[in-house]
Amino acid sequence: MKSLYLVGGGGHCHSCIDVIEQSAEYKIAGIFDIKENVGKNVLGYPIIGIDDDLKKYIKPENYFFITVGQIKSADLRITLYEVLKNNGANIATIISPRAYVSKYASVDEGTIVMHDSLINTYAEVGVNCIINTKTLIEHDAKVGNHCHISTATVVNGNCVIKDQCFIGSNAVLKEGIIVAEKTIIPAGSFYRGK
Repeated sequence: MKSLYLVGGGGHCHSCIDVIEQSAEYKIAGIFDIKENVGKNVLGYPIIGIDDDLKKYIKPENYFFITVGQIKSADLRITLYEVLKNNGANIATIISPRAYVSKYASVDEGTIVMHDSLINTYAEVGVNCIINTKTLIEHDAKVGNHCHISTATVVNGNCVIKDQCFIGSNAVLKEGIIVAEKTIIPAGSFYRGK
C-alpha cells in the first residue's frame, strides 16, 4: 500500500478517511493541520505537522491528498493544491469502492468520489474536486477544477460546470446548462442556468 498524507484535519477529513480506509490502495501515514492540533489525532491517525512542514515530506514514494472541505470558496484548497503541485508532490485520486465511475468517464488528480456516487459515460471531472456522497454526474457532463458537488446532487447530461463552483446538497441541474466560474448554487435548488 502507498503512504498517504492528508492535508486538513476537520470534518471533511473524517469522511475522506472512511473512504480511504475502504479503498485499500493507500495507508494513511499522517495528517497536517493547524498548529494547535499537532500531536492530536483524527480517527486514530496522528497530526504530524502544519502546512509549512509539507515540503519535508514530499518524496517520490509519498502521496498527498487535500482533506480540507470547501463551503463556498475554493481558495484554501487551491492554495494547498498549488503548494503540492509546485513542489512535485504525488497527488492521489480517491474513488470509493462503493462509487461507480464509468470506464468511459475521467476523474482527475486530487479529486475524491465518495460513497454511492455515480459518474456516467463520457463525464469529466477536473482536479481537486469533491464529488460528495450520493452525487450523480450524468453522461457527457463536465465538472471543472476545484469544485465541490455536494451530497445527493444531480448534474444532468451535457451540463458544464466551470472552475471553483459550489453546488449545494440535493440541487438538480437542468440538462445542457453552463454554470459560470465560482457560482454558488444553494442546497435544494432546481438550477436552469442564467
